[in-house]
Amino acid sequence: MNSNRHHKQSMSELKLRRLTEHNERLREDLNRPRIKVSEAAASLINYTKSTRDVLVPSVWGPVTKGEDPYAPGGGGCECIVM
Repeated sequence: MNSNRHHKQSMSELKLRRLTEHNERLREDLNRPRIKVSEAAASLINYTKSTRDVLVPSVWGPVTKGEDPYAPGGGGCECIVM
């Protein structure tokens, strides 16, 4: 009978530990900084309008080899796709 009581106690301790850990994760999530979706969307739109993307020449115009970080010898990565 003592073994059964010990088993119930250890199960209760395990449940308490799981609930405590879950509660801690919820608290961390609650404390995470947040911004409104409209602010995030506006920030993303502003970034894409003001940051030149060399991979979209139809929007930003042609890119010289010196400006292209993906061009061979352009100072960027030496990428070869086969």
